[in-house]
Amino acid sequence: MTRCKIKSHNERYYPADTLGLEAEEMRRLGHKVVDLVVDRLVHRHVEDAVLTGSSADLMAALGAPLPDGPMDPDESLALLAEVALQHQQRGDHPRYFARVPGPSSFAAILGEWLGTGFNTIAASWAGGSGPATLELIVIEWLRQLMGFPEGSEGILVSGGSHASLTAFSVARSVCGKGVVYLTDQTHSSLVRNLKEMGWSEQHIRVLESDENYKMSMERLTRAIGEDRAAGRRLSMVIGTAGTTNAGTVDPLHEIADMCHREDLWFHIDGAYGGPAAITQKGRQYLSGIERADSLVLDPHKWLFQPYDVGCVLVRRPGALERCFNMNPEYLKDVEAGAGEVDFRNRSLELTRRSRAVKLWMSLRTYGVGRFRAAIDHGIKLAEFAETHLRSRPATWEVVTPAQIGVVCFSLKNTNPRQHAARAKALSETGYACVSSTSLKGRSVLRLCTINPLTTEDDIVGTIDRLEKACTEKSSRATAPRRSE
Repeated sequence: MTRCKIKSHNERYYPADTLGLEAEEMRRLGHKVVDLVVDRLVHRHVEDAVLTGSSADLMAALGAPLPDGPMDPDESLALLAEVALQHQQRGDHPRYFARVPGPSSFAAILGEWLGTGFNTIAASWAGGSGPATLELIVIEWLRQLMGFPEGSEGILVSGGSHASLTAFSVARSVCGKGVVYLTDQTHSSLVRNLKEMGWSEQHIRVLESDENYKMSMERLTRAIGEDRAAGRRLSMVIGTAGTTNAGTVDPLHEIADMCHREDLWFHIDGAYGGPAAITQKGRQYLSGIERADSLVLDPHKWLFQPYDVGCVLVRRPGALERCFNMNPEYLKDVEAGAGEVDFRNRSLELTRRSRAVKLWMSLRTYGVGRFRAAIDHGIKLAEFAETHLRSRPATWEVVTPAQIGVVCFSLKNTNPRQHAARAKALSETGYACVSSTSLKGRSVLRLCTINPLTTEDDIVGTIDRLEKACTEKSSRATAPRRSE
């Protein structure tokens, strides 16, 4: 067997890495990956905003018998870059306006690469004190940005769904299982979380939102009174800081007051909208977000991180550890000491990669000021889209005004089914991707404008193509470019 000599405390010999490559080959392939990624980022505006392939074609191109021997890594990289990774939504495309985009920043990509290359783990302090420190720092930065009190704690998880599940587990450990109040605009994953945790449908009170798609305090007050009178145990109120459908924000201060009076846990889903609180305009919408008992954010949305990273902040010190603490005999030698944190004891994840590296890297590289400017740009783009729609009153009706990066609108005098048809036709051109959705049974189109690369020309071009029913195949070569 070939052996390579390395120096350590005692000179030793190690076998060659069976699953490795020669150093120069690793460098060559690594540089090739960097070039592929940077080329793609530079030219992303001329890509399709979304591209979906057929199962048969993709399996034919990517599938093969299980290889017993080595295959050409250059060929495999080409298949990845040109086939597999081309057929997906481009959440960082400047004209991807569907659902909630994921416009990641390059400094965050660098952090992600480095963390993966160092095989970083953030489970126990003894096994990863450096990554754990990064996570503590990032959580503290997010705490400050959201205005949470000192002593609040948190953890980074895969996304908003997992973050809310984590928060609900803590709420149940503190308050017990009881009636939970939310609205018909609350994200569907939160209802799923509650059901999977054992809440019955009778104890999940879905209240009709008001005419502005926000939680009605009158309906909440009445529901709480009815459940108190019936002798039911009450547990939690879920507010939303930026609904996925319309970007609306529930009356956070009023809900916080109610929860304080009734001794209820107040959870806020700020998965996409929460970071808008760091801007002056966003704070006008999100005042009161700092009063939550638990708050969820998705940094892979409006904090410009690659997928995946979510965050839950909990204002009660020690509540996470009291809920999730697990120290079996085979982990006794890696228990945290004073001032140390075992993040495996703050959620259901045991083995967990470090999601903090990319956030730490990007916040240091750009500074909060540039994040603030990028978020503010997204808010203003939605307002511009609303203005452009209102300038065509014969064609368009604004259904919900621009609110923290989201605007909903509908065609006038047209079959509502046209909304989904036009959104589909537009995405098939590759020029842009928008969502159709439903607000209290009414079909609408929707733009989410949180990408800092998006221009006003992108907005105009998208709306104009929707207006023309997308009958003209867009030319990717003439797609508007962002001025430097």
